[in-house]
Amino acid sequence: KLSYFEMPDEENPALGLRAIRLCLNRKDIFKTQLKAILRASIYGNIQIMYPMISGIEELEEANRVLEESKKELIKEGIEFDNHIKVGIMIEVPSAAILADILIKKVDFFSIGTNDLTQYVLAADRLGEEVSYIYDNFHPAVMKLINKIAEAAIKNGKKVSVCGEMGGDPMAVVAFLSFGIRDLSMLATLIPKIKRNIKNIDTGDLEKIKNGILSSS
Repeated sequence: KLSYFEMPDEENPALGLRAIRLCLNRKDIFKTQLKAILRASIYGNIQIMYPMISGIEELEEANRVLEESKKELIKEGIEFDNHIKVGIMIEVPSAAILADILIKKVDFFSIGTNDLTQYVLAADRLGEEVSYIYDNFHPAVMKLINKIAEAAIKNGKKVSVCGEMGGDPMAVVAFLSFGIRDLSMLATLIPKIKRNIKNIDTGDLEKIKNGILSSS
């Protein structure tokens, strides 16, 4: 918690008032953030991504606040990119399940593998007592990631991966087999991952994908 920002005490903050939920709860702060991004958008390739979206209603409400922010900037005579791309983080199981619907309302997906894994398996990724349950390669996690990728690719939208898995050589092979081509990782890992990708026989990817999805 930030010392200067009043937040409620919660039994389980990971499932509480955070990310887009906090933004929509405090729209004054959300608008300040959105306006700052919009103002900066005329200087470079900047996009907006909403975190922890769990359903259509949250996405639509966030977009309404975005449109309000745009109108207020227009009223003030401030320039911005009116065609700025808007995407969402897919890190909540409900969003993953609704990926085929959500993708029609956004420009891109980014799969947040850390939170998606902990929410799918109901295991705190930082909890020592349940670390044996937290598994990025659990079949349920892999199948959901593939489902998300399929929805984006089918609709011609960009899908990327962030989180620890983005820099994991074994995970990268799985992502490539799912059709994912955009990865986020620590800069120090880029050379190693590039070498691994160059050594992959693309003809094997379909076989790898089928093997992953048939596991249990």
